[in-house]
Amino acid sequence: MSSNISVQASTFEEQAVQQNNVVAIARPYGQGKYDLLIIEQIPDKQACWTESGSNPILVEPLLLNFDFVGICRRATDSNGYSIRVDGNDLGLDYLLRLVPRDEELVLVGTPRGGNHQEIVVGSTKGLASGFMKIILNPGWQFSKRSYQGKVLGHFYLSTSQAAITGEVEATEIAINPKQRATSMANTNQESVFTDIDDNVYKPEVEQAAAIKIVTAFEDNTFRPREAITREQLIVMAVDALGKVSNIDLETPSQRDIATFKDVSGDRWSAKKIKWAQWNFLNIGNPNNTFRPTESITRAELIDTMSRVTIYLKKQLNLPLEIQQKQKPVQFSDISDNWARNVISQMSGYCGVASPLNEEGIKFAPDHKATRDYTAAVLVRVLDCIQSELKQANNITEK
Repeated sequence: MSSNISVQASTFEEQAVQQNNVVAIARPYGQGKYDLLIIEQIPDKQACWTESGSNPILVEPLLLNFDFVGICRRATDSNGYSIRVDGNDLGLDYLLRLVPRDEELVLVGTPRGGNHQEIVVGSTKGLASGFMKIILNPGWQFSKRSYQGKVLGHFYLSTSQAAITGEVEATEIAINPKQRATSMANTNQESVFTDIDDNVYKPEVEQAAAIKIVTAFEDNTFRPREAITREQLIVMAVDALGKVSNIDLETPSQRDIATFKDVSGDRWSAKKIKWAQWNFLNIGNPNNTFRPTESITRAELIDTMSRVTIYLKKQLNLPLEIQQKQKPVQFSDISDNWARNVISQMSGYCGVASPLNEEGIKFAPDHKATRDYTAAVLVRVLDCIQSELKQANNITEK
C-alpha cells in the first residue's frame, strides 16, 4: 500500500522529552470553538497546570495566574507545534485543528493542500466546558525540534507512518506475519512499573514491557537506573529478536564454538546466552569467560545493538547495510573510543545511540548502561527494522 503522506526533507532534528512534563489541551475561545494549547512543565518548578476528572480530563492552566517565564513553556499556534512522521517535519503539509465528533473533540492534522488525507492525532474522550486534556492516540508522543544539537521551543506531535495507517494496532503488531505480539506503540496505558513516572525513557520502557522483553521485579519496580548486567542484556536482546524471527534455543548451531566456561548449563540465562553466542554475540574474554553478572558499558551496548540489527536484517532479507535515517549526533566524547564508528552509525539509525540521559552531546561510552536506556535502544531497533520492512513490502507491492 503506497502512502499519501509526503516525505519532506528537513534540516531540523528531533529531541525526546519527558512525556509527563508536556500536556496537549483543547482551549476554548469564542462560541463553541477550541484551539490547541501545549504546555511544558520545567522540572522542579511551580506547577503549570492541574488535572481533574475523567472523560474528559479537565485542565486548569495555572500558568495564566503568574509570570511563568523560566517555569513553564507554551505553544499556542502552528509556529509553536507541528506534526512529525518518521523523522519528517510535516508542518508545511498539515494544520493541527480540533473538531467536534461523536461527543468529543478530535485533534486532527488537516491537509493544507495536495492529495493528502486527514491524520487523527488524539481526542478529549468526552465533552465539558473549559479546558480539556487531549489524549494522544497510541503511537504518538511529544518531542521538541532541535537544530545542530540545540533544542528549540517548537513542539512536535511525533509518530510513525505505520501507526497512522493502522499497520501498528493499539494492541497488536505483526513484524513477522507468522507472529503477533503486543504493540510497541501503546504508551497511554497505566504503567506496570511503580518507579518510572519521572523517567525520560518511560514510553519506551512501557513499550518494551508491552511486548514482554522486560518485566517487573517482585515489588513491581523496574529499577530503571540500575546497571544492566551482561546476562540481562543478552536475555532482553534474544527476547526482542524472538518478536521478529523464530528463535530455536534447543537446536545446536552448526558453528564450532566453545561455550563460556563461567555459564553453567543450568543457569537461568544459559540457553539464551549460548544462542546469542552462536548468532551475534561479541562480548566475552580471551579466556572464554562471559562474566554474566558484570555490568556492560554504553559502548558495548550499542555495539551489541548493531549486531542485533544486522542479524534481524539478515533474517528478514533486508539490505545488511545500516542506513542512516537521520543526521547522527556529533558526540563530544567518543573520538578516542574503540566504538566511535558504530556509536555514530547507530545514532543515525533511528537515534538508537543517543546522548546520556537524552541531554547535551555527551554519549559517555564508558559509563555503565542502565536498564532504562537498554530497553529504549531495543525498542528503537525494532521500530526502525519495522519501518524498513514496511518500506520494502510497499516497494514489492508496487
